[in-house]
Amino acid sequence: MRRAFIGVFVFMSIFAFQKQNMLANDQPELTPTERMDFYLRYADELVPWYYLAAIDQYERNIQQVRKDIEKHDGPLALRFSDEDWAGALNPYPQDSSIEALAYFGGIGMDGDGDGIADKTNSDDLLYTLHTLLSTHGASEDDFKIALERIYEREATVNQIMAIATLYSRFETIELDEHRFPIPKGYNYTYRGTWGASRGWGGRRIHEGTDIFAGYSTPVMSASYGVIEVMGWNNYGGWRIGIRDNHNTYHYYAHLAYFNKDLKQGDVVEPGTVIGFVGSSGYGKEGTSGKFPPHLHYGVYKYNGRTEWAFDPYPALRLWERQDRQK
Repeated sequence: MRRAFIGVFVFMSIFAFQKQNMLANDQPELTPTERMDFYLRYADELVPWYYLAAIDQYERNIQQVRKDIEKHDGPLALRFSDEDWAGALNPYPQDSSIEALAYFGGIGMDGDGDGIADKTNSDDLLYTLHTLLSTHGASEDDFKIALERIYEREATVNQIMAIATLYSRFETIELDEHRFPIPKGYNYTYRGTWGASRGWGGRRIHEGTDIFAGYSTPVMSASYGVIEVMGWNNYGGWRIGIRDNHNTYHYYAHLAYFNKDLKQGDVVEPGTVIGFVGSSGYGKEGTSGKFPPHLHYGVYKYNGRTEWAFDPYPALRLWERQDRQK
């Protein structure tokens, strides 16, 4: 009897899959405004829109830098594994029958009322994500717990929380503006020094671009972001680390001092003065003057597994030109 019951579900699953293929069509990329409308459609007091948007943006970010992750071909980047969606014991991993998914313990749900749970359908994906998040509660701590259970990685949780914080603060997902970190009107010079050798503290390469300027020249945030680190580092001296909404960590080092109005956890935007050029670092706290005053600017990308440095020089040249045109 049990074997026959499972056979019925397998048949239903195959039928649903065939129906899904017949109904499938190309889903164009949404504009930011259209994406926002999508998030708002499934948001409520338990799950604010910026929680849904932050997870979707995180998935979009890692799909751009990971070759082992298939890019979602729909308007949203949300994704779930076949095992989670259809159920670990489901003999048909691509199942979309809501009855079969419920039977095998899959999380997939029908969001648009067409009778199937299609994990390539944006309505089904958002409705399923909303349901997962809402079962944990409505507070920020509840959201963090939900993320920990979904991703099981602290760095991922921190990245998504940063994105959600930015979206909540600025009430938009359009946070792509950047600024050159030294304001117009100040003298400075820089060139590409990525990969140059460095000797203090052991052999290593230079992971960034040095922008030379006079002591106390203002240093601005190049992006929207959340201050993740603020304090002393034996290499970077007085430094600030800011995480943005594109899984990028911006590192500003060798500062003389910080903007006294800022602290760890604060939100900044492009052009916010975060500190001032100095020559701190290469020693214990307070060490300064071992090199000419300059800003060390570095950028690191998080891909869901690791974080690595990449050359910021091309971006700096672009932002500099854009600033001059304003």
